[in-house]
Amino acid sequence: MMSKTSPSFNAVREVIPDVRDGLTRTERTILYVLQETQRELNGRNVPTVMLYGRVLEYVNISEQELHVYLDRLGVKGNGQ
Repeated sequence: MMSKTSPSFNAVREVIPDVRDGLTRTERTILYVLQETQRELNGRNVPTVMLYGRVLEYVNISEQELHVYLDRLGVKGNGQ
């Protein structure tokens, strides 16, 4: 039986969408970090490079992967 701390279990948890909202753990982390950073900036837009640096504290992804996630989540640049 696979323990909850095995690397393969954690890898699966990263890519399987949660049944509650359809978000993966990485997507949820990105949205959380984005929300917290926007709060710190008093609602202003968050520069992608700032978001990327903060997301890296939680998830090991490339900058290209972050852009893919942001596109999938509908997070637009240029103040949209």
